[in-house]
Amino acid sequence: MNNKPMKTSPVAWVPTLYFAMGMPFVVLNMVCSLMYKGLEVSDTQIAFWTSLIMLPWTLKPLWSPFLEIYKTKKFFVVATQMLSGIMFGLLAFALHLPSFFAVTIGLLAVIAFSGATHDIAADGTYMSVLSKEEQAQWIGWQGAFYNIAKIFATGVLVYLAGVLIGKVGVRMAWSIVMGFVAVVMVLIGIYHFFILPTDGKTNASGKTLSESLHELGRVFLAFFQKKHIVYYLFFIILYRFAEGFVMKIVPLFLKASRADQGLGLNEQQIGLLYGTFGAAAFVLGSILAGYYIAHRGLKKSLFSLALVFNLPFVAYTLLALYQPENMFYIGSAIVIEYFGYGFGFVGLTLFMMQQIAPGEHQMSHYAFASGIMNLGVMLPGMLSGAVSDALGYRHFFIFVLFCTIPALLITWFVPFTYDEK
Repeated sequence: MNNKPMKTSPVAWVPTLYFAMGMPFVVLNMVCSLMYKGLEVSDTQIAFWTSLIMLPWTLKPLWSPFLEIYKTKKFFVVATQMLSGIMFGLLAFALHLPSFFAVTIGLLAVIAFSGATHDIAADGTYMSVLSKEEQAQWIGWQGAFYNIAKIFATGVLVYLAGVLIGKVGVRMAWSIVMGFVAVVMVLIGIYHFFILPTDGKTNASGKTLSESLHELGRVFLAFFQKKHIVYYLFFIILYRFAEGFVMKIVPLFLKASRADQGLGLNEQQIGLLYGTFGAAAFVLGSILAGYYIAHRGLKKSLFSLALVFNLPFVAYTLLALYQPENMFYIGSAIVIEYFGYGFGFVGLTLFMMQQIAPGEHQMSHYAFASGIMNLGVMLPGMLSGAVSDALGYRHFFIFVLFCTIPALLITWFVPFTYDEK
């Protein structure tokens, strides 16, 4: 008689796992900017603090050894989902406090650490539970539901906030939205407690903490001994340099009044544009980039990918200069933004996989490169509000156009270590 437990189908947990991975990241990175703008926090404070709290996603490789030693990966997945849910619930109440900004930023910092830890455990579960063939089979679902979380947050949640603001006011509207996010995260955590499979292993390698940290140091040192690594580090930081400046400011620019050089959109309009046209453009750009690179090769395609990636900054400069009221023109700029991001980002991702990561520690070195890439977005993001407040939106977007020049120059000359074939 076969007493082996039945294996849970990946369709039961891969979509929900990666939806839960995407939610905290997108809410903290984009949705909270609009929330604070509605609560009349300055652009300088919004951009600085909502960028700084993203630091755990850069530093997460540093505490990954602890997750290999204590408990199971499933334990950390469920625990971080529940913790994030509880923190979002507290955030909903904290919005009504007199010093709400300081308190909510503190809560968001805890959510960021929880979300980054969840990413490590979720990817670890995916890799340890599924075979190589199954990993390849479900990779599309993984990416799809991460992006569905992005659409849900920037589209549905922002639209819902816009509907509620007219009925219950700005503060209560965002409290309800954050309370809703809390419920979603807790329900997913409960669901995964029963459904998420586990390999049942803690410290599968048998290493002590000291040995794990020593190994981390060895892998870290090997990363900086790679050929062209200094050039590559500048490349992955500068490729998204201009994006780092505009990421926090674009939603604030869309929401700001026309008297303040903004476009005067409400949350419903922003949510509708992001959640429909923007989402469709992102998917289309990502798919077309894959075919484009497959046809021409990454080396021949990389500079043109970088050009398309930086095209949205031209569109937003024109919006800031002319401040059109026609939603078609505004929507077109958002479509260009998301298409350019989807199309151009594929080039950077593949470059890190094919030119930086290869070698004995491929997975770890890709994680290091990703962390440095996130740092390259975070640092200009922290400064973007101060620059925007100092220059005004019109001159800010012109300034961003000049920030694209280093990215395009370094992409044009970037050396390839490995042959693509």
